[in-house]
Amino acid sequence: MKLTEEILNYAVVGGAILGGGGGGSRESGMRVGKAALMYASPELISIDEVDPEMLIVTASAVGAPAAKTGMATPRDYVHAVQMLEQQMGCKMGGIITNENGGTATINGWIQSAVLGIPLIDAPCNGRAHPTGTMGSMGLNNVAGFVSYQAAVGGNPDLGNYMELTVSGSLGHCASMIRKTADAAGGLVAVARNPVKASYVKAHGAVGGVSHAIDTGRAHAEGMKKSPQAAIEAVAAFLKGKIVVSGKVDELKLETVNAFDVGRVLIGRCEMTFWNEYMTLENGAERLMTFPDLIATFDLKTGLPVTSAEIAKGQEIAIVATSRSNIRLGAGCIDPALLKEIEPIINKTVL
Repeated sequence: MKLTEEILNYAVVGGAILGGGGGGSRESGMRVGKAALMYASPELISIDEVDPEMLIVTASAVGAPAAKTGMATPRDYVHAVQMLEQQMGCKMGGIITNENGGTATINGWIQSAVLGIPLIDAPCNGRAHPTGTMGSMGLNNVAGFVSYQAAVGGNPDLGNYMELTVSGSLGHCASMIRKTADAAGGLVAVARNPVKASYVKAHGAVGGVSHAIDTGRAHAEGMKKSPQAAIEAVAAFLKGKIVVSGKVDELKLETVNAFDVGRVLIGRCEMTFWNEYMTLENGAERLMTFPDLIATFDLKTGLPVTSAEIAKGQEIAIVATSRSNIRLGAGCIDPALLKEIEPIINKTVL
C-alpha cells in the first residue's frame, strides 16, 4: 500500500480509535506523518513479502500523553534507530510500530522515509497498551533473550534532552526507558527489540496497521453524514456498540512515573485508565476489561479523544468492542502482564 495524505488521515483517526484512550494524539501523528510524506513516499508492506530471517525493529514512543513538557521530534525518531543500529553493529531490514494510536500508528513512517527501511504491516499490537513489555510480542517469555533499546527525546531549551542506549533483560531495559522518558520531561522516541521477521509473524498483530486505516475509512464515510453517524459507523465496523453518551461528570488524572492514571465517570458508567482505558463498568457490572477496546468520542466533532484529552463537562460517547474484534499480539494476552494492571487501577483484571 502506497502511503498518501489520504491514507495518513485514515491511519491517524483509525489509530486514535484503536488506541483505546492512549497511543498519542492525532495532532502529533499528522505532524510526523506529513514530515515523512514530504521526505519520501513510503509503502506499507505485508509481512509475507519479506525474508523470514530479516531483522525487524520496533518503533515506539514512551511516556505520559498528558505531560506538558514532553517532546520528541521527527529527528529523534530517526536518531533512535540510528543509535540502535550503531549499538548492534548491523542494519535493520524492516520496521514496525509497537501499537496503534493517533501517533503510534504512524511510528516508523519517518524512519522508513529517511532511512529507507521497509515499513511492515505487523505491529506488536493492534491496539495501544501501557507498558513496553506488553508491546514486546512475548519476548519476556523467551529464555535468554537480550533486549537492545535506544531512546531519544526531551526539550534542549529546558535542559532535559536525553539519549540512551541500553541492553539487558527486557524488563530492566523497559524500566530504564520509562525512567528516561520521565527525566526527559515525559516523552522519548524509542527503537527497540530487533527480532527476525518470522518471530514477528508468529507473535505480532499481523495486519494491524491496515485495520487502523480501514477503521479510519469507516469513520470518514460516516462523517459525510454527521458526527453521530461517524461514531455509529465505527461501532458497526468494529462489531461493537455505543455503550453510553453523555457529559463527563467526574475526571481524575494524575501523571505518575511517566504514566497517566485516573478515572472518568459518566452517570453510572465508570472508566479507569492507565494511559489506555482499562475497565468499563455500569454501576457494579463489569462491561469491558483490557485488552477489550474502549474508545471515547467527542459528540460535537465525532472525533476520537484520548484519556489525556478528555475534560470534565465534555459531551462524549463511549464505544466498546470485544478483544476478539481487534488485532492483538502476544504481549496483550499474557496473564502475568495483565496482572500488573491491577495494583495501578485498584481493580481486578484477570
